Amino acid sequence: GMVVNESMYQLGSVRSAIRELFEYGKKRAAIVGKENVYDFSIGNPSIPAPQIVNDTIKELVTDYDSVALHGYTSAQGDVETRAAIAEFLNNTHGTHFNADNLYMTMGAAASLSICFRALTSDAYDEFITIAPYFPEYKVFVNAAGARLVEVPADTEHFQIDFDALEERINAHTRGVIINSPNNPSGTVYSEETIKKLSDLLEKKSKEIGRPIFIIADEPYREIVYDGIKVPFVTKYYDNTLVCYSYSKSLSLPGERIGYVLVPDEVYDKAELYAAVCGAGRALGYVCAPSLFQKMIVKCQGATGDINAYKENRDLLYEGLTRIGYHCFKPDGAFYMFVKALEDDSNAFCEKAKEEDVLIVAADGFGCPGWVRISYCVDREMIKHSMPAFEKIYKKYNK
Repeated sequence: GMVVNESMYQLGSVRSAIRELFEYGKKRAAIVGKENVYDFSIGNPSIPAPQIVNDTIKELVTDYDSVALHGYTSAQGDVETRAAIAEFLNNTHGTHFNADNLYMTMGAAASLSICFRALTSDAYDEFITIAPYFPEYKVFVNAAGARLVEVPADTEHFQIDFDALEERINAHTRGVIINSPNNPSGTVYSEETIKKLSDLLEKKSKEIGRPIFIIADEPYREIVYDGIKVPFVTKYYDNTLVCYSYSKSLSLPGERIGYVLVPDEVYDKAELYAAVCGAGRALGYVCAPSLFQKMIVKCQGATGDINAYKENRDLLYEGLTRIGYHCFKPDGAFYMFVKALEDDSNAFCEKAKEEDVLIVAADGFGCPGWVRISYCVDREMIKHSMPAFEKIYKKYNK
């Protein structure tokens, strides 16, 4: 038998499909040249962090006492950082948070893991996700000892299929995970969708006699186009936990900094916040990186150049649509969701690979027959890739 945990071995021995493709792209570039590989695989922000980020880091490293700068903060995060975030949220959304509503984390992956762990009380507990969804949800939910339940995608508008959602809610439902702006579809849930979701969950919570939480996964909150508004979910539904990361808004995915927001309105706030702190402790996610916590104080509301992503979106959307692909036009995030040219999207991605176009099959996102194309890439690459996309199209449409 195995001396290690078998499910951990499985997770560690097979990279996620996206990482696998990313690694393949690097190998391939060494053979045919970087400019001949069209790598649309990973959501790695391609625009630089706003200037204030590096300026603030330099300032902190220069002016701050080194021992204090790199020392432990409180387990749940530096109080000054948490107060600055609360103030920013209040100014932006008309809320009334303070430092004690926040727990600082190593990015949204940690935030989500903490929430699932804090809310899971037995092996029958379930969290519901709306397809298409970020595949790691399953990993995080299972690690917390619960089960992930999928709601099939609304492939027309990529909002929520409420009948399918209602069917899946039962006495074991602890929470519904929503991700808007969405990875992988780029959809933004409308205010109407959020209101409808809140009404449904209020009704169902009463029926089953305990709260169903919304876990709002929001790393793409600021990455929206054409003046689209992203509803701030805590204003619509009391039992909402927000998982946020600065990875995408500030182009800092490698620095791992984010938070969990626990509003006062949640059921038994003191107990839930203590469980969030306890889950952070149990998972070893205490005291998020000190330098980046201190940096965040000065960088509230800053973002990279979102317009650069919009230009990429428009270029890709127009280019692919002109060739004949069916694309969902995203309002946010930096992914284009495109219908594969055959039912088996994995086979389609293999054909794309023959032209050195690296895109991700959406079967793993719970949405077979579609692919995800990350456009947080170099603009020139999008332009140069069009003949390759055309070749792929012609293979299917001779």
